[in-house]
Amino acid sequence: MATLEINDLHVTVEAEGGAREILKGVDLTVKQGETHAIMGPNGSGKSTLAYSIAGHPKYTITGGTVTLDGEDVLEMTVDERARAGLFLAMQYPVEVPGVSVSNFLRTSATAMRGEAPKLRTWVKEVKGAMEQLHMDASFAERNVNEGFSGGEKKRHEILQLELLKPKVAILDETDSGLDVDALRVVSEGVNRVRESGEVGTLLITHYTRILRYIKPDFVHVFAQGRIAESGGAELADKLENEGYEAYVKGGVSA
Repeated sequence: MATLEINDLHVTVEAEGGAREILKGVDLTVKQGETHAIMGPNGSGKSTLAYSIAGHPKYTITGGTVTLDGEDVLEMTVDERARAGLFLAMQYPVEVPGVSVSNFLRTSATAMRGEAPKLRTWVKEVKGAMEQLHMDASFAERNVNEGFSGGEKKRHEILQLELLKPKVAILDETDSGLDVDALRVVSEGVNRVRESGEVGTLLITHYTRILRYIKPDFVHVFAQGRIAESGGAELADKLENEGYEAYVKGGVSA
């Protein structure tokens, strides 16, 4: 069973006046087949957690450990983390001019699988996944994220998720900027991956609306660089009714 373990993680980022600590001791375990929702106000450290696990150079790990199946993630390069089974769906996916979606996907799949997928079966696999995400076939020939709408970018992220089949998927505010129809389609894609039981999911969001479509096994409230409270899906309902004020003021702690 694939397991991502985060223990006492401390992370800083360079800011005006010197390094500023963002994560102040995060402990979290995500097992294969589980879905964990990370919720919290702006600036609480949710996205910092995602990008630190993925290996973004902006963030400096100053303490703690991150392991995947017992292997030290922090010692891996970014591409090694991806090949080990970590997947990050970014809040703001970047454009890659000159690289078509079809080439990007097949190159990524080759890196993950260790060999190029057979063309005939691969074309069928991609076509099927795109149809389920309500994506026109012409989308495959466009340059990665270039001129994409917000909804197209997020569908492309989930298309990658469905095709690459990672061990742990980190979804950073996948619901950001989506209208109701796009949110439903994207959520259905995430649920298809979850139903396999082979992927652990870390879903980062401000709002509960995506949790109406994707039911988490665990909900964690992030505040001031730490997990302030953990619970089941009912915790999201509490946040919907009460907001984050108590956590920001320090009235609730883990």
